[in-house]
Amino acid sequence: MDRKKVRRILMAVIGMALAGIAVGFFKRAFFGVDPFQCFCNGINQVVPIGFGTLYMIINAVLLVIDFFLDRHYIGISTFINLFLVGYAVEFSENLLARIFGDPGIPGRIAFLVVGIVLSCIAAALYYTADLGVSAYDAIPLHIADRKPHLFGRVLPFRVIRIISDLICVAIGFALGFMPGIGTIITALFMGPLISFFKRTLSDPLLAKPSP
Repeated sequence: MDRKKVRRILMAVIGMALAGIAVGFFKRAFFGVDPFQCFCNGINQVVPIGFGTLYMIINAVLLVIDFFLDRHYIGISTFINLFLVGYAVEFSENLLARIFGDPGIPGRIAFLVVGIVLSCIAAALYYTADLGVSAYDAIPLHIADRKPHLFGRVLPFRVIRIISDLICVAIGFALGFMPGIGTIITALFMGPLISFFKRTLSDPLLAKPSP
């Protein structure tokens, strides 16, 4: 196996691990979770089963949709996300609770910032690895690939991601889960931040010559 392939696999695995850890920080910040987690928690209000199991079921449904839309985005990262990330969220949230307890307002703000940054870095890593993305992330990517137009201009990925995130927030809220300021921040800025970290971190990391 060539070094670039190994690098892509590592980026995919690390990206998915960071995604689960990031949600743990979001939850311990108590300022709201990211938009997709808002959607999942909204579903959890009406389907009261363990979050890890519910997360896996929701992603399995989205995976079926992705399969018929475009199989290109289905890969190793997709299945890591499907089977492990929900449980990684539960583990990281419980670990942070045991270590830090109630961190107070300054600590909660720090947790929110860490959660946002880690989540965007995670997405940038597994997008660039191109070994599949999460079932949810694939949907705005599918749409962006089709270059939809609005007022005569092609909508960039960052705008499509904002729209899809806002839809998730609206559904979660309608089902009884209250979004917080962290949810709104991520819904508006996650798309642009993912694009930023992809351009400045993950793309150069993959392009870096092997030693």
